[in-house]
Amino acid sequence: MTDLSHPIFARLYPRLDAGCAKAGGDAHRAELLAGVSGRVLEVGAGYGANFAHYPPGVTEVVAVEPEPRLRARAGHAAGRAPVPVTVRPGVAEDLDLDDASFDVAVVSLVLCSVRDPARALAELRRVLRPGGELRYYEHVRGSTPGKVRFQRAADVVWPFFAAGCHLTRRTDARIARSGFTVRDERHFEFPDSGKGNPASPHVLGIAIRD
Repeated sequence: MTDLSHPIFARLYPRLDAGCAKAGGDAHRAELLAGVSGRVLEVGAGYGANFAHYPPGVTEVVAVEPEPRLRARAGHAAGRAPVPVTVRPGVAEDLDLDDASFDVAVVSLVLCSVRDPARALAELRRVLRPGGELRYYEHVRGSTPGKVRFQRAADVVWPFFAAGCHLTRRTDARIARSGFTVRDERHFEFPDSGKGNPASPHVLGIAIRD
């Protein structure tokens, strides 16, 4: 399966993300991709929000996106990107790509919604060369009991409206035990006043393929 259709989410997400970009999301994407070079795989590229932030040291980006409407928008964004970008269908759990064929893999706000996070991370590790980087920017499970209770309550309905997104995944911890060594990582709330937002706990980091 290479297509996962979420037509309502695909129409709404670019508008919602535009507001997040103005509130600081663009700065987070720039931080995520700072210093990236070589051949890059981006999984769950969405509508191509990261493309404008790739630095000139990148020789090629292969961008995988399973949602057809978002993928079409990503194709248009690829034409405006500062580096070569190829957009193709695919799902994180079954990448039709060669072993050890990328220098860097990028995931941003996607591991919350993949159907099998462990398999997705195994695939990312497989296609990265030894010593290659996993760059990640994700929302994660909260660090306080109150926040976790809030997330669990919201998670009853959240996935239905957010294309399968789950709020309580410990993506940061899962990366650290999936054949990667975390080199840099920071946790933060986004937006800053995120008490009423169950998706406000975020992590941004770099992990090295063992």
